[in-house]
Amino acid sequence: MSDLFDDPSPGQNTPEFTVSELSGEVKRTLEGTFGRIRVRGEVGRVFKARSGHLYYDVKDDRSVLACTTWKGQVANLAVVPEEGLEVIVTGRLTTFGAQSKYNMNVEEVSVAGQGALMALLEKRKKQLESEGLFAAERKQALPYLPRFIGVVTSPSGAVIRDILHRLRDRFPRKVLVWPVAVQGKNCAAEVANAINGFNAFTPGGRLPRPDLIIVARGGGSVEDLWGFNEEIVARAAAASQIPLISAVGHETDTTLIDFVSDQRAPTPTAAAELAVPVRLELLAWTGEQGARMTHAVGQSVQQRKQRLKDISRALPRPERLLDDPRQKIDILSDKLPNALIRGVQNRRVLLSQKSAGLRPQALQQLVANRRDRLTNLSLRLSLRPTSQKLSQQKERLEHLSKQLDMAQSLRIEKKRQHLDSTGRQLEILSYRATLERGYAVVRSKGQVLTSKAEAASAATLEIEFADGSVKLGAAAE
Repeated sequence: MSDLFDDPSPGQNTPEFTVSELSGEVKRTLEGTFGRIRVRGEVGRVFKARSGHLYYDVKDDRSVLACTTWKGQVANLAVVPEEGLEVIVTGRLTTFGAQSKYNMNVEEVSVAGQGALMALLEKRKKQLESEGLFAAERKQALPYLPRFIGVVTSPSGAVIRDILHRLRDRFPRKVLVWPVAVQGKNCAAEVANAINGFNAFTPGGRLPRPDLIIVARGGGSVEDLWGFNEEIVARAAAASQIPLISAVGHETDTTLIDFVSDQRAPTPTAAAELAVPVRLELLAWTGEQGARMTHAVGQSVQQRKQRLKDISRALPRPERLLDDPRQKIDILSDKLPNALIRGVQNRRVLLSQKSAGLRPQALQQLVANRRDRLTNLSLRLSLRPTSQKLSQQKERLEHLSKQLDMAQSLRIEKKRQHLDSTGRQLEILSYRATLERGYAVVRSKGQVLTSKAEAASAATLEIEFADGSVKLGAAAE
């Protein structure tokens, strides 16, 4: 009986696992069973950690699958998961033993079907439009004749050859090609870097900064052109300080870069046509304008020549302009000898008349009288002060008298102000100002009493108030 009780109960021979051992076994079983798989579903919650790792959910109507893309894998994703986007994720199933959970490490993300792509495109388009990146007022005008043109495209495709050929036919310009991938997972990042790179060139530097940028690619499916629908490309094109032409796909293809660019071209060839004018047409136009200018100048000169002729007909001949003055000179020259003779005769008669009154004796007497008078005047001037000097002294005396009066008045005024100020101070310090505030002065026989004992012993009291005095008989207690 004791042996029966010592037997182990059923199930006790099952091997025991630690929690870590069990988690490891589940992890090996799950990863070994499924390996690399593809899962289709709708992206739910998306969270990007500070470390750069990306966490998100892929769900259907019944279940949710947690997904993780590590920081080093995010840059290789062709499509970044966005909430509400239907995708196909490719990766490996694994577990997270610390929380008894399983999840999927996603290495590739692609949009599930063209309808989902168009829905994502419409969502991005509305977002960028709400930020004003499509507004017409922010678009820049294209330069008429750029010196340098930057082209962002594949260096090995037919697009760059078409652009160069078209530029050579219309107006040869210097072209800088920035090679990029025009489809695939690296397309968006390389195109955005190329646009930002051209804008980073220093004007007038060793490597010339383009005056115009062309972003070009040939036609293709929506998936092929999807790199030009990425938000990073659209924002780089919108932020470009250099005018930008988008020429992605054929005329019917539309990408996000077309809406934010300064000008959209239906084809890469059309982009080259928008970039430069036709050189031959420009030469023909300039030649035509030169011919018109030459004709206009010649016609203007001819018109002015004819005008000058018409005006010259109304003018007199030069020789006729001298006829009248010449005749007048002849008349005056004939009269001049007689006029000179008469003038000399008239002045001779006048001189004789004046000299007749100038006798030598009279002239000497006149000089003597004038000399005596001058001598008397000089003596008077030396003995007496001149009236001008007296006048100046009188003016000086009056001026000094006025200054003395002003000084005396100013002194009296200062004394008066000082007296008034002293009187106001005396009134302020007087005890009568104190009486005005309700106090009184008690005297006895003219002496001021300052204590109760003195008032009690006094026979009579005289109390002075502000408006008068009151006399009292014997003092009371």
